[in-house]
Amino acid sequence: MNILITGCNGQLGNEMRLQAPLHPDHRFFYTDIIAPADSPVPVEVLDITDREAVHQYVQTHAIELIVNCAAYTNVDKAEEDEPTATRINADAVENLGSAGCRVIHVSTDYVFSGDEHLPCREDDPVAPRTAYGRTKLQGEQRLLAVCPDAIILRTAWLYSAFGNNFVKTMIRLGLERDELGVVFDQIGTPTYAADLAAAIGMIIETEDWFPGIYHFTDEGVCSWYDFTVQIHKLYNSQQLLLAYRQGKPAEQMPLITCAVRPIRSEEYQYRTPRPHYSVLDKQKIRRVYNVPVPYWTDALARCMQQLYND
Repeated sequence: MNILITGCNGQLGNEMRLQAPLHPDHRFFYTDIIAPADSPVPVEVLDITDREAVHQYVQTHAIELIVNCAAYTNVDKAEEDEPTATRINADAVENLGSAGCRVIHVSTDYVFSGDEHLPCREDDPVAPRTAYGRTKLQGEQRLLAVCPDAIILRTAWLYSAFGNNFVKTMIRLGLERDELGVVFDQIGTPTYAADLAAAIGMIIETEDWFPGIYHFTDEGVCSWYDFTVQIHKLYNSQQLLLAYRQGKPAEQMPLITCAVRPIRSEEYQYRTPRPHYSVLDKQKIRRVYNVPVPYWTDALARCMQQLYND
């Protein structure tokens, strides 16, 4: 099968590239809005907001499945420039869905209100409160309208060894500051992009195709404060392990000694509201595709190993 990975320069796109060798029976094509000269795999430029360009690419390369990893994910900038977010999160998704092949599209927990108190299921009412959430919901709806055979995977709190993300930011700030305030009243599940890529890989390899909306995050729940504390703990453990392997005194390693202080959301003064509760129920994807769901602390430890041990 010829498979197109869009948005291949991002966190999930890079993890899909690492997944490709595990699927030798398929041929992968990688596109993004730019083609880095130092990319380890050939990357072609494709503007997915250009419908004709998308259709031409799919026809030229006989694409049978599109995995759409591209998205406008800057929540604050989306609020300031909703038309641009709409072009990428909705118009482009419709373009991919109308190209005449199957689609796996990645969406977000932001389609919900964030006021829930139980894990959100796929058929729960949606009520986005931000431009980002609205445009991602439009993408879901417009994709299913033109491609009812599509699969939509909603995820949340994504991070990886690639690109800029919360894990890398908390490590940088932990090394730079003596004290750091992190919100404790927003609850969700950190998700290692490699685990989401692995779930997509299992769907690619299945003999059956069951279209519809699915939820996938890692397992467990925590606050951003809890997440940060665990990031710092695992970072220091990795540094001490490196010191041992390299025969260096622990004092020579850049350890995080920053105090992490729990704060409320109003103290942080977000420009755009964040969901207070964004835990997703994963029972459906477990049942239909038998996808394993790693616990978030175990997943974070694997990411740290990739960052500092490779």
